[in-house]
Amino acid sequence: MRDCDSMHLKYYFTTDYISRVTREQREPYMDEIFHIPQAQKYCQGKFSEWDPMITTLPGLYLASVGVIKPIVWLADLSGAVVCSTAMLRFINLLFNCGNLYLLYLLICKLHQREKTRTTSRRILSALSLSTFPVLYFFNFLYYTDAGSTFFILFTYLMTLYGCHRASALLGVCAVLFRQTNIIWVAFCAGSLVAAKMDETWRMEQTKKKDEAKSQVPLNFYGMKKVLLFTLEFVTNPVHVKSVLLLVWPYVLVAIGFFLFVILNDGIVVGDRTSHEACLNFPQLFYFFSFTLFFALPLTVCYYRVVRFLHSLKRQPFFFLVVTVLILLLVWKFTFVHKYLLADNRHYPFYVWKKIFQRHELVRYLLVPAYVFAGWSFLDSIKYRSLFWILALLVCIMAATVPQKLLEFRYFIVPYLMYRLHMPLPSLHRLIIEFFLYTVVNVATVYIFISKTFPWPDSTAKQRFMW
Repeated sequence: MRDCDSMHLKYYFTTDYISRVTREQREPYMDEIFHIPQAQKYCQGKFSEWDPMITTLPGLYLASVGVIKPIVWLADLSGAVVCSTAMLRFINLLFNCGNLYLLYLLICKLHQREKTRTTSRRILSALSLSTFPVLYFFNFLYYTDAGSTFFILFTYLMTLYGCHRASALLGVCAVLFRQTNIIWVAFCAGSLVAAKMDETWRMEQTKKKDEAKSQVPLNFYGMKKVLLFTLEFVTNPVHVKSVLLLVWPYVLVAIGFFLFVILNDGIVVGDRTSHEACLNFPQLFYFFSFTLFFALPLTVCYYRVVRFLHSLKRQPFFFLVVTVLILLLVWKFTFVHKYLLADNRHYPFYVWKKIFQRHELVRYLLVPAYVFAGWSFLDSIKYRSLFWILALLVCIMAATVPQKLLEFRYFIVPYLMYRLHMPLPSLHRLIIEFFLYTVVNVATVYIFISKTFPWPDSTAKQRFMW
């Protein structure tokens, strides 16, 4: 498969899909019933009017106006086409193009030492990630996901290039799209802190003539060793000063966000009743399972399964404790949002109904699969530095665990961060990944367009979606 041909094919299908979706679903659908009228108010200059049902900040609407107004002026447009549903949905198509380019730049930056990898593999990897099904679908609707992902990727790219003030500014833009993006701004700062900690760790291990250096065994001794080092690092004034001098732009963003939370009396703006935070620890296990499925062409093979079984054999007590801990978390901290049980337009509704509600024991029987999914996740990125992996895990927990609602859209950025940092796959695995994503995307769009169904109390057609 030639990369330019695959890119042309992707954008042929993308433009075809967006025209079909707009033709079949002309009126705002699902969350669009809030987003589109609000954006249209901004287009009319009514910046003081706000729909109290909207829970995110106005980044999407401001960006839309900033793009549409110059286009309207240059093309001399007027009337209903200005800030129409179709025009607003087109904004996400632009963000999708930007995401493709940012993904390519990130892959080049993160894997620049891999000289054996060709440019074509990097392009195909970026192309595949830009069609990641959950993100790709929302390019056709006026949702915050495409723009939110764009600014997070841009923020991280600037961090990697050492442009920290620009990165912090882009992080503010990301937070304006979705408040929880503050977690990924913190991840950018955390990756810098992790690099400092890794450097200090290697120096200490070199002094102790420890051949393992930054490699820490996956057991209780290794965890204790890392914890003691972390406590020593964060209580050392010299280390704290060096870190603050590096991450101060991100600290300013964090302070601004903290002030916003105080003044707003919480993170959510607008309707808060359906967005209450809780400690839903199984969300982390759902994410690992989600990751295992979508990274299946790249991660699961005979040799990895054999390595997992060898790990079980070498450290049975460690895996036993982990399994018991997961069982306890599933037992005590499983929460089910009312929307998950009531809204049959979303795929998580059917995942919950067909799997988790079959029997009370199902959630516990899935624990071995969670253990393997978590181990596979860590095994896929084990070549990354120790403290960087810890920073990523902390941010993934912060992004998933407080969410009461099982919503696959919350997994988009965590998955992309994971996938970007995996070793560049071989060409045949990338082709299989791209094929898997394409099949899922075609099926999802087809079901959305063709498999409509009625609700008893509504005359509008209902559609299935992520």
